[in-house]
Amino acid sequence: MTWNLWWRFGEYERRAPAIAAVLQAEAPDILCVQEVWSDASHDQADDLATILDGNVARTTPVMFDGFSFGNAIVSRWPIEVLTEERLPNADGQPGHRRLLVAAVETPWGRWPAAVTHLDHRFDASATRRQQVERVLEVIDAHRGNGDVDLPMILGGDLNAVPDSDEIRTLTGRRPGVAGIVMSDVWEQVGQGAGHTWRRNNPHVAISAWPDRRIDYLGVSWPRPKPLGNPVRAWLAATSPVEIEGTPIWPSDHAAVVAELTTPEDAAASG
Repeated sequence: MTWNLWWRFGEYERRAPAIAAVLQAEAPDILCVQEVWSDASHDQADDLATILDGNVARTTPVMFDGFSFGNAIVSRWPIEVLTEERLPNADGQPGHRRLLVAAVETPWGRWPAAVTHLDHRFDASATRRQQVERVLEVIDAHRGNGDVDLPMILGGDLNAVPDSDEIRTLTGRRPGVAGIVMSDVWEQVGQGAGHTWRRNNPHVAISAWPDRRIDYLGVSWPRPKPLGNPVRAWLAATSPVEIEGTPIWPSDHAAVVAELTTPEDAAASG
């Protein structure tokens, strides 16, 4: 599951129980989140781990006016950070956008997972393309042997639509990094447009952006068939959550959730 939690924007204290309700309902094995916050005494990433009774890895807190803005991976199994990368700004220099890569100790072995959040500006396609290329380079260095090892899972708010240059680079439709492509899970098994930025959500009702699919789950290719192949994908947090009689929208983004083929599934089908 991947989800942008909208940092401390809006009525974030009222949104917290709605976020918890969605996570409890979906109960993901691996959760990639963006716009996680912390301050000197509290870390939202720890709250998420408590909600899911899991383990957490997060990007190094970088403070803005006393609060950090980052990414995290929460897993029901033990998790180890492999690397954290600052992605390039428009000038090519390292910026505040981050990529976090971790290894999750699943029942089927160490399963690598990554989370990222690309530049948000509507006109920043060139910057996002630089960021995507760096994401692919780092993922390639940590995914193991694509012919035999469990594939890399990538979750992120990429702030780009499927036919953009940056997503086409990620999914192999235009040159990127030789030897690696990320399969777009929604493209393979999702139903409908899959918009995660939706103007029926009052948090974005006056946005200049149209409804868009900008949040993604991807699985690295090549991979040993059928491991990591998506079975189904769906959206979560597409409506308000009733909290003490009041409907609360948990975030300005919908979440993407998917079921992937495990070695156990592959053995059963074979």
